Amino acid sequence: MAEDLVLDTAIRDWVLIPLSVVMVLIGVLRYFVSKLMRSSQTPDAKMVKEGQVILRARNLRVGANFVPSKAFRARKIYFCNEENGLLFVPKGQGQNPQAQMLSDPNMAMDMMKKNLSMIIPQTLTFAWVNFFFSGFVAAKIPFPLTQRFRAMLQNGIDLSTVDVSYVSSRSWYFLNLFGLRGLFSLILGEENAVDDTQRMMQMGGFGFDPSKGLSAEKDNLDITQHDWALPNFEQRAEAVLRKVIS
Repeated sequence: MAEDLVLDTAIRDWVLIPLSVVMVLIGVLRYFVSKLMRSSQTPDAKMVKEGQVILRARNLRVGANFVPSKAFRARKIYFCNEENGLLFVPKGQGQNPQAQMLSDPNMAMDMMKKNLSMIIPQTLTFAWVNFFFSGFVAAKIPFPLTQRFRAMLQNGIDLSTVDVSYVSSRSWYFLNLFGLRGLFSLILGEENAVDDTQRMMQMGGFGFDPSKGLSAEKDNLDITQHDWALPNFEQRAEAVLRKVIS
């Protein structure tokens, strides 16, 4: 049976609160360092145009049922025509993101700066937490959890008798690392550079390939079936109102 622990208030004052404050301060510091290291580049007009075309085609696909059939077919031909459609990419004209990165040293340098601004602070912070706060039970979650959460919440504590709702200091570090995105959005704004989850997903990539996005959106728009919803809109609204009144 899991044991209930009484946490000392000194753990709250010298482990939990300092660790949380340091993680927030490091995130804010990384944001300003990333802004200083970020090089100002003029966006590629072709990539911006292709991105806007993908967005327009996606909006057409999502709202297809609210456009008359004739207008939808005209827009579909405008985007998906095999000769001069906006989404049609001839074979051999697609851009290779890896070759584009190798041909543009600024892109590779920016990617390296972003990765370094994420890896170095995380490595130093984890070493600091592991050296000073390893082995502490820092907090307790106020609701019961299953055993599947033990490995996530009790990293560094090898005691199976401790209840799963208790959180170790090392696990508290990881929870702050990936869970402060909402707080950083309030402090720094939505377009902040402290989103570690998104950065980890981008570390293995070499950029966005617009030709693949155009081809994928063209395939999705080709298979979209049109079913105009407006002629039956009044009848459906009347049926919904009758259900609500009754």
